[in-house]
Amino acid sequence: MPDMLVNLLKLPPLEPELQQMQQAGIVIRRAQPYEITPIRRWVEQRFGTAWADEISVGLANKPVSVYLALRDGEVLGFGAYECTRKTFFGPTGVAEEERGKGIGKALLIACLWGLYELGYPYGIIGGAGPTEFYTRTVGATAIPDSSPGVYAHPLKSG
Repeated sequence: MPDMLVNLLKLPPLEPELQQMQQAGIVIRRAQPYEITPIRRWVEQRFGTAWADEISVGLANKPVSVYLALRDGEVLGFGAYECTRKTFFGPTGVAEEERGKGIGKALLIACLWGLYELGYPYGIIGGAGPTEFYTRTVGATAIPDSSPGVYAHPLKSG
């Protein structure tokens, strides 16, 4: 999967996404450092150890660079940035039963605004998939010859 480039100077507004989620009973907010264990556990159970390890960096960043989607205090999804590399968005994931409700879109836009607020004019979606979603949602474009990028030569688990 290629990396994708996003022009952070042309992001869609975040507030309508947050309002839409709120109307559906979903809160999108930045994670808190005291929530590390339950967040890591949730991510590891649904998306694996590698992603849980990766977001650990975001949970330790100041400010924290992990956003959560919550309903009644239960995690529905997460989005992270500045975990793998500077300016990188990801990983991100939404519980399978909650997909198709706009949660991923809201998390993506929140995280990209987080990158913008750090002063970056452009962001990178590392190992992007599904590329059509990122193109449609934030105008992301594939970076030529970017696969496997920083994800080359992974450590074998075991």
